[in-house]
Amino acid sequence: MKRVFLIVLDSVGIGAMEDAADFGDVGVNTLRSASRGSCFHLPNMEQMGLFNIDGINWREGTANPSALYGRMREASRGKDTTIGHWEIAGVISPNPLPVYPEGFPPEITEAFSKMTGRGILCNRPYSGTEVIKDYGEEHVRTGDLIVYTSADSVFQVAAHEDVVPVETLYEYCKMARGLLSGRHSVGRVIARPFNGARGNYQRTAGRHDYSLTPPAPTILDAIKEAGKEVIGVGKIRDIFAGQGITSYVYTKGNAEGIQRTKEYLARDFEGLCFINLVDYDMLYGHRNDIEGYARALSEFDAALPGMLALLKEEDVLMVTADHGCDPGYTVSTDHSREYTPLLVYGKGVEPGNLGTRDTFADIGATVLEILGIEAGTDGKSVL
Repeated sequence: MKRVFLIVLDSVGIGAMEDAADFGDVGVNTLRSASRGSCFHLPNMEQMGLFNIDGINWREGTANPSALYGRMREASRGKDTTIGHWEIAGVISPNPLPVYPEGFPPEITEAFSKMTGRGILCNRPYSGTEVIKDYGEEHVRTGDLIVYTSADSVFQVAAHEDVVPVETLYEYCKMARGLLSGRHSVGRVIARPFNGARGNYQRTAGRHDYSLTPPAPTILDAIKEAGKEVIGVGKIRDIFAGQGITSYVYTKGNAEGIQRTKEYLARDFEGLCFINLVDYDMLYGHRNDIEGYARALSEFDAALPGMLALLKEEDVLMVTADHGCDPGYTVSTDHSREYTPLLVYGKGVEPGNLGTRDTFADIGATVLEILGIEAGTDGKSVL
């Protein structure tokens, strides 16, 4: 019974790629910035070989790493969650998803307003926490929807739960997903409910993502078609629009994601458990919170021994990331174009240096090889 546990540490990049300047990112390095946090302590990932990876020359590696370790280059033209996960799952995206640095054009906003019967506020790139501070009161007074974006390919709709019930907000986002097609096919439409009183608005846990379907079959489809399980933990189901997923569980943060992973480690199944731990990106990277980022990484590292102890004889655990979001990069709070780490651990995996790989898709190809499934991907197995 072969199982792969693939954990994505959302946004934990390890240094700028060669083309980072093309994406507005110069000198970014998420992991190095996080290492400036007072509680940064990663002894378990260090032992696996994290600091032995190519390009991590600011910290000494270990003499005898316990895992395969390497640096992953993103071949897709993007630096967002959707494209990053698609590539991890074996599909390179040659064309970037559309972004809207000046806001969405009238053809989109006017159509969306007509569909919902509500006006539009903001319509420009904005911090998710700041946008409800600046537009929340007007939204509550008028009922108009707060629509905003970021440097990523996203169409986000924020609404107070007392003004627009959460289920209604979800329906509006489904309308937007249908509207945003063709050249306006954004990666994700995101529902952002909030509550609270004026001056103290807070986002709630009711976030829901409506993703674009992958442009081609991924390893998730191949695993499912082979009769094995594909379990999504966190926002995995949303990222793939449910395609190729056999079961899933949403989580409210890293702590719950780690706990759910341990529960699946204790279960019997054959296939892939695909986990996204989002706090690094959502709570700390986008808010330039170095201390919070360091603490979250240290908490995951402290949980690693408990997870590794639950691995069975043929199990493999893989740790990687989907892009960067440098908490120390004060020029921007958006995602950054960075290399990502890969750690591959299992009783049957011989430790060693993978060097720098040409695409995240090598991860997907590796998962298929471990599970004994023959299917095409845009990558090559690292084994």
